[in-house]
Amino acid sequence: MEKILPPIPVKRYFTIGEVGDLCGVKPHVLRYWEQEFTQLRPMKRRGNRRYYQHHEVLMIRRIRDLLYDQGFTISGARNKMQEILQSERDKKHSNELSLDGVEVIEIGDSELDNFTDNQSDVPIAHVSEQWLFVRSELFEIRDLLTL
Repeated sequence: MEKILPPIPVKRYFTIGEVGDLCGVKPHVLRYWEQEFTQLRPMKRRGNRRYYQHHEVLMIRRIRDLLYDQGFTISGARNKMQEILQSERDKKHSNELSLDGVEVIEIGDSELDNFTDNQSDVPIAHVSEQWLFVRSELFEIRDLLTL
C-alpha cells in the first residue's frame, strides 16, 4: 500500500528530520541508507549535521518506493538505482530531453497551419500577429531541443 507523501517545499537544504517527514522514514533509516546507497551523499556541517538538497530528497523517495512499495531488497534496490542513474546520465550525454508524463507530438509546419483556436475555430496562423510570434518562438525552441 503506497503512502501519500507531502509535497517537497521550495528550500535549498533540508535537515535529516525534515527529510524523514517528507519521505516517510525515520532518521536512523536515512543514515543506514547513506551507507548502502553510495549515490546518497548529504552535505555535512558542524557537528556532523546532515543537510539534504532537493535532488537527494527525490532520490530517497525513489529508494523508499523501490524498497517499501515495489518489494526490492537493499541489494536489488541498489542495482536498480545504479541502472536508473546510468540511464539518466546516458540521456544527458546523448542530449535527449526527459519529459516524464508529457506526450510529445511531432508535427510539421503545414500541419500547424491547420490547427485552430478552440474558442473561435479560426486557424491559428490567421488569428493575429501575436500567434505568429508565439509560433515562431515555439519552432525555435523545438529546434534547440532537437540539437
